[in-house]
Amino acid sequence: MISTKGRYALRLMIDIAEQGEDARVPLREVAERQGISIKYLEQLAGSLVRAGLLKSTRGARGGYVLTRPSDEMTAGDVLRAAEGSCAPVSCLEDGAEACPRRDQCVAINFWRGLDQAIEDYVDNVTLADLVQMG
Repeated sequence: MISTKGRYALRLMIDIAEQGEDARVPLREVAERQGISIKYLEQLAGSLVRAGLLKSTRGARGGYVLTRPSDEMTAGDVLRAAEGSCAPVSCLEDGAEACPRRDQCVAINFWRGLDQAIEDYVDNVTLADLVQMG
């Protein structure tokens, strides 16, 4: 399940993409438009900068800018940066402890298929697509 963290990170990135490829977007403006606290946006932006999706510039004309064009950045990139994983069950997350029932799990192939469907979907929807959908 995608948490508030993932949903708000996606809203933040879509908002920045809507402002234009070269626009430096202050978080306070995003906070006003999206109704998200600036403190929460600062945490999310930090994760997105560390993941290489955003770049920040300080100063009077500072703000955040996408590191790649919006048509080259996917919803999956953003969600994985915020959430760490989009896996539908914890046993499929990277680095998860091996489930003691894994060899007897009758549903594991279903979960793998669902995981693949989710990955395929989020990796084929770009920020540019999401801007156009809005």
